Amino acid sequence: MEGKSLDEWHDASADHSKLQQQMSVDSEVSSATQDTQKQSTSKKNSDPASSSSSSSASPNKTDQELDEQHKQSGSKRTMEFSSKININVDLNCGPAPLCYEEKAIKEREQCDYTIKITKEMADQNTAPRKIRIYADGIYDLFHAGHARQLMQAKNVFPNVYLLVGVCNDTLTNAKKGKTVMNEAERYESVRHCRYVDEIVTDAPWVLDDEFLTQNKIDFVAHDEIPYGADGHDDIYQHIKARGMFVVTQRTDGVSTSDIICRLVRDYDMYVRRNLARGYTAHDLNVGFLKGKSIQFQNKMDTVKSKIRTYEEESKTFMERWEDKSKEYIHSFLSLFERTRLALQRTRSPGMLTGGDRHELGSGSDEDIDDYQDDGGNTGETHIEYKNVDETHKNNNNDKKTTGANVDSND
Repeated sequence: MEGKSLDEWHDASADHSKLQQQMSVDSEVSSATQDTQKQSTSKKNSDPASSSSSSSASPNKTDQELDEQHKQSGSKRTMEFSSKININVDLNCGPAPLCYEEKAIKEREQCDYTIKITKEMADQNTAPRKIRIYADGIYDLFHAGHARQLMQAKNVFPNVYLLVGVCNDTLTNAKKGKTVMNEAERYESVRHCRYVDEIVTDAPWVLDDEFLTQNKIDFVAHDEIPYGADGHDDIYQHIKARGMFVVTQRTDGVSTSDIICRLVRDYDMYVRRNLARGYTAHDLNVGFLKGKSIQFQNKMDTVKSKIRTYEEESKTFMERWEDKSKEYIHSFLSLFERTRLALQRTRSPGMLTGGDRHELGSGSDEDIDDYQDDGGNTGETHIEYKNVDETHKNNNNDKKTTGANVDSND
């Protein structure tokens, strides 16, 4: 089986009498129903009251016995939906049947176990019927290692019908210790694995010939490492001796024990997690003071988280504001420069002196760009401003001089 340690998967159990009793009761129900139908047909005309009485009493009695047997074996303990829903699991794909369900019984009855299949026949794909391979374990906290083990067992030969035995709580607790999931949860987890064709409930710890024959098992899949138990060095030794053993490989790095180790190592973190999700200290089996301490710590962590979020948001805001302020300043300076240039271009020509004067434009963007290309950005302006009063005086002097010249000419 897959996993990191030998303790990850339990191999199947010695006591399988419960399954035998269940199958015996099923056969009794079938035969009793047939007898009742015959009696009802033969006495229909002669004694209808008696026929009605016999046909009703016998089935009721067998149904009660069947229910009682199910309760004793624990085979009815399966998970159900929280509310009634209409799902046709036969439409496309449904879970694998349990060993006592009609689909599994029909498959078992159709198998001709008098035809013995050897490994050579299985390898060469010459077997005249489906090859029934059995794998077993506890499958607590069903994980990828379990699925990979079942995948190997399903694909070890062509045309495989995979039976998976799952040990019940009583046997598991006695042999290995307490599990996280109960038997119903483990049955339900495994039966929804795509590689599984049938679930054998109440699987035995040690396989014997009677169990193999009753379930019509051709081969048993397990890893090669010997698995010891009370009075056995390897509980699969007799299976190997008969040539009915096929090998699967473990998946290193994943096992139920590893998962439980993670939970134990980070115990406080997971307690705080569940308290935050609404579980009470009583639900988690945590003392009053411990519970209050964890709740206080959760609140402190929440405050710290909010402070960190505020600091990050403030930092982001300041960075964005700095970038925006640079954009605003650049836009303002650019607008101011354009306005100044436009004003320079629209000044009176009498107030401008210099060498070669530029043609005055309308102050448009094109004119400003032309001016900047001529050196406007570098401050190399060809226009010089003079004092307005000095310019006015010079104009008056020119007029006086012109008038004096006119008088002298006269």
